Parts: sequence; structure tokens; C-alpha cells
Amino acid sequence: MENLQDKVALITGGSKGIGFGIAESFLKQGMKVAVTSRSLTNAEDVAKELNAKYEGKAIGIKADVRNYIDQQEAVRKTVDTFGSLDVLIANAGLGHFGSIEEITDKEWKEVIDTNLTGVFYSIKSAVDELKKSKGYFISISSLAGTNFFAGGSAYNASKFGVTGFTQAVMLDLRQNGIKVSTIMPGSVATHFNGHTPNEDDAWKIQKEDLGQLTVDLLKMPENALPSKVEIRPTTPPSK
Repeated sequence: MENLQDKVALITGGSKGIGFGIAESFLKQGMKVAVTSRSLTNAEDVAKELNAKYEGKAIGIKADVRNYIDQQEAVRKTVDTFGSLDVLIANAGLGHFGSIEEITDKEWKEVIDTNLTGVFYSIKSAVDELKKSKGYFISISSLAGTNFFAGGSAYNASKFGVTGFTQAVMLDLRQNGIKVSTIMPGSVATHFNGHTPNEDDAWKIQKEDLGQLTVDLLKMPENALPSKVEIRPTTPPSK
């Protein structure tokens, strides 16, 4: 996709953080973007903000990635509005942390259903449209998808799963002309887990950095596929 003008993307969890940064980068390229959120107000407010700033066009869709019908509807609304689907970004995610003695079954289920099953529902809903466009599917995993840590059983399980799932999907879909990659960020300055980005986060990866990375992936030569990309802050604080 050397020229991204008028290409169509669907971004799950696009109302803030990494998803918002990717949406901004896509709109700067003249793309058409659908962003989803569990809140229709949040999704529509973000679309309004993006449309006021950038050349491309954005719409907001209410969808919960934990609901397969919601994801099917998000794809349908995107295609009905823009005519096609070229790029799917499976970004929606959350985290609950604590030792195995502390984490509840409800927290476990919420993390797995959102971070892992939500990615499955997203690509499952979009695969037919991506076949038509010979498009691109990108999941947002994490370095926690290869590096485990205490208190991270649910989050590690979900992100290890996303990494492995996406790589298997890459092998499933490559003969259909669909490119598939997973991005595995380290520390990112976002609102994840209730954090409010501030000046102390300047050393972290910024949402704009991940937006640029996704654009770079889309513009890779047709015969080249970075199927798994690890990205870290250049200079983290000394321990």
C-alpha cells in the first residue's frame, strides 16, 4: 500500500491511547477510519475531533470486542459507510494484575475475553472483506506476550495468546494476499490501567510512535512482511 489515500481502516478501542494514535496517523495519510468504543458517545466524540483536524474521514461505532455480533456489525457499518475494508487494527485491551491468589475469576475472564477472544472475533468478522481488498490485519500485543512477570498471569496469558494467535493467522491468510503482523510494544504513555499520561512519561513510547509504525508497516514493499515487531523505549530510566 504505497499510497494510503482513501484506504479504509477499522480500529478497535480507537477512542484513546494507542488506537487513537493510530487513527490520527492514518487520517494524516488521507485514509478513512472507523474507530470503535464500548461507549457510543466516546466513539462519536473522537470521530468528530479527528474530522476537525485531518484530511481523512472518521466515523465512530459502538462495539464491544467481547461480543461477536458487535464485531460483525462494526465491520458491516465500516463497509456500508466507506465501501470496503483494507486494514483491521485489533487494539482494544485492558489489564487486571495481581498474584494468582488475588486475581478473581471475573478479572481473568474479562482480560482473556477482551485481549484474546476479542482479537479472534475481530479478524473472524473481517476476514472476508480483507480477502476482497487483499488487506492488512495488525494486532497490538505487548512485550508481555513474550516476557512474563509476577502478578501478570492473566495479562501474560492474554498477550502470549495474541502473539501466537496472530502468527498462526498470518500463516492461514498469507495465500489469500492478506498481510498479518503483530506489534509488541514495551512501556507506552497511555491511559492504560487508569494511568494519566504526564511529563514523567516522556521516556516512554508515545502513541504517535506506534501510529507511525503502523503506517510504515502498511507501506512496506508488497513482497516483505515484518510479521512480528518488538518496539521498546530507546532510553528507559536506570534502575
